[in-house]
Amino acid sequence: MRAASPSTTSAPEPGTTGGRRPWFVLAALTFVYILNFLDRQLIGILAKPIQDSLQVTDGQLGLIGGLYFAMFYCFIAIPVGWLADRTNRVNVVSLACAIWSGATTACGLAGNYTQLVVARMVVGFGEAGGVPPSYALITDTYPPGKRGAAIGIFNLGPAIGAAAGVAFGASVAERFGWRMPFIVVGLIGIVTALFVWLFIREPERGATDAVRSRQASEKAPFWPTLRMFFSHPILMLAALGSGATQFVTYGLGNFAVLFLMREKGMVLGQVAIWYALVLVLGMGGGMVISGRVIDRMTRRSRAGYAIAPAVSLAIAMPFYIAFVWAPSWPLALVLLAVVMTFNYFYLSASVALVQEEVKPNQRVLSGALLLLVMNFIGLGLGPTWVGQASDWFKAHGDAHGLQSALYTLTPFYLIAIALFLWLARLLRRDTPNPVQVLA
Repeated sequence: MRAASPSTTSAPEPGTTGGRRPWFVLAALTFVYILNFLDRQLIGILAKPIQDSLQVTDGQLGLIGGLYFAMFYCFIAIPVGWLADRTNRVNVVSLACAIWSGATTACGLAGNYTQLVVARMVVGFGEAGGVPPSYALITDTYPPGKRGAAIGIFNLGPAIGAAAGVAFGASVAERFGWRMPFIVVGLIGIVTALFVWLFIREPERGATDAVRSRQASEKAPFWPTLRMFFSHPILMLAALGSGATQFVTYGLGNFAVLFLMREKGMVLGQVAIWYALVLVLGMGGGMVISGRVIDRMTRRSRAGYAIAPAVSLAIAMPFYIAFVWAPSWPLALVLLAVVMTFNYFYLSASVALVQEEVKPNQRVLSGALLLLVMNFIGLGLGPTWVGQASDWFKAHGDAHGLQSALYTLTPFYLIAIALFLWLARLLRRDTPNPVQVLA
């Protein structure tokens, strides 16, 4: 899949983009990602009061946080990625943030389950335009050797967003009801969208690549890029391995608060403090550590993009089983902190690999295709599986249906590990080249 470029130019000095303040761009995009994930997590965080208010079952919760959301989030990402590769990516991120934030506010105004479903679908529509352009913007802001760490910092968004959602959402819901967190977070997002549009500059495509192609500024064709991605074994294995991992992370994440409250005896006030702390220390620590580990490993071999997530998931799996079994919530949270630390190595690894494997003008669409595959499998099917399984176990007399449903996620650890090990084998055979430049 590799070929030499017919015309190349020298890249700017490493760490620069031709623009100013790379840290400012990274900080702004990370905050947008925090809001992106915070909006997405509010349904899971506020599951219990939403169930009590709108008479929603576990299966319906799984659908609204999984398949219904993912149908828009995953598939809209493809045309959005194509548009962003051909237009101003900063404007796409800003508009997407405004759309999902307005829809988040609408979630707080929903009077029944159907209205909530429609609002969540629009949230998914908006959020589809947030992450893929951001990955490309960061890649064109930071050079190889620094991208893993930069993407690792950006991927703190889910950890901080989830933790902030827990702390803020649970605290506000306890005092003002479950609707108010949606309304407030939505309004903050609209202001943030305006800020991004006003103050973030669009970097030149391919600005920080060690070797730059004259095609960096050309518009990537849609169908050839699509065919390239789905016929590229390395890209597909990265996407499928990530999808199997997300089947676990989203299946757990959408029901973790409900599980801790129903099965472990926590209340919203305790969730707001202790579960939020676990997310910050566990998931956040894992994101930061994974970026640095991946940068170090890939300096020796590109196989590090696959070995790091395979090993981390092998460490996480026994702690996950122990978390589901734990007889008390304090022990469960300690075990969950370890699970969170090692569950998310895949994200920085897969994103950095895909961004470096394709041409600069294909990065947004390729990032969108990566998200399509891994989020349809993980976000679309993971929560749906857990919710439906919980209802099934309950209907068959299991008093701890949700706990049994979470146990069924364990085999997906093994599937993800196998896929990443297969990817590592391909990467070892592939010609080492930190930046892909296709003719």
